[in-house]
Amino acid sequence: MKMKLFLISQTENNDYATYDSAVVCAPNEDAARLMDPGGKNGEPSEFGREFSVWCFTADKVVVQLIGDAAPGLPLGVVCASFNAG
Repeated sequence: MKMKLFLISQTENNDYATYDSAVVCAPNEDAARLMDPGGKNGEPSEFGREFSVWCFTADKVVVQLIGDAAPGLPLGVVCASFNAG
C-alpha cells in the first residue's frame, strides 16, 4: 500500500500542554484524521478524554495532503508540534 504524508492540525483545544499539528504517514485522509499526535505507530486518538492534548472529536481535525511518503516509511507520526506549558 502506498503511504502518503499529511499535515493534521486543530484549533479547538489550544491551551498549554496540547498539540496543534503533526505530520503523519498514513494510507489515506481518514486514517490520518484518526491519528494521535502523541501516539506511536499510528495509534488512534482517544477523542473526548478528560485531559485531552488534542481536539475532542475527529471532525475538528483539519487534514492536508503534503505528498507521497518515501518507500518504507512506516505508518505513524513523523513530527508533531506540542505547546508546552
